[in-house]
Amino acid sequence: MRHGRLPWYPPDALSDEQRAIYEGVLAKYGPEPPFALHDSEGRLHGPFNAMLAAPGVGAAWQGLSAAVGGATSLSARVREIVILAVAIERDSAFEWFAHRRAGLAAGLTEDEVAALGERAAADSLSPAERAALDFARSLLREGDADDARYAAAERHLGDPGVVELIVLVGYYDMLATLLRVLRVPVPEE
Repeated sequence: MRHGRLPWYPPDALSDEQRAIYEGVLAKYGPEPPFALHDSEGRLHGPFNAMLAAPGVGAAWQGLSAAVGGATSLSARVREIVILAVAIERDSAFEWFAHRRAGLAAGLTEDEVAALGERAAADSLSPAERAALDFARSLLREGDADDARYAAAERHLGDPGVVELIVLVGYYDMLATLLRVLRVPVPEE
């Protein structure tokens, strides 16, 4: 069975290296993930299946995923705002599917999520969230950030936050490309 353009790896056919990645994905999200991680047979959805296709890269990728997902100074709301902005700018249905739920779990409102889906910003976003969103959109649209956007992001997020923001945008931009090229489907709800 295929998952987009790749084989869809069943858990009982994984190598030891793949099994470590598989178990790491399940452990990262815990017993109540914000979206379905796998189908009824245990096959991973989304980019996680691609990690299994190339486990050497998949293991390193998993480490970066853990870092951008929780080892930064960025708030959960800022992270999800930025990820949803990437999903919309890159037309990534799976990223939108997964992170719409994660954004709501991080405290975004339905109105804030809807505004992001329309390439807007809700009035309820904090100045730091607006600075992060503006910076992220600039990276996605122009491949850079002008001095004013950089200064705003630095003022609200600090030097570490700016670096983390750049890495976060780059990581989810890479994922959007991978999901698109591999034709990864959105799970049925």
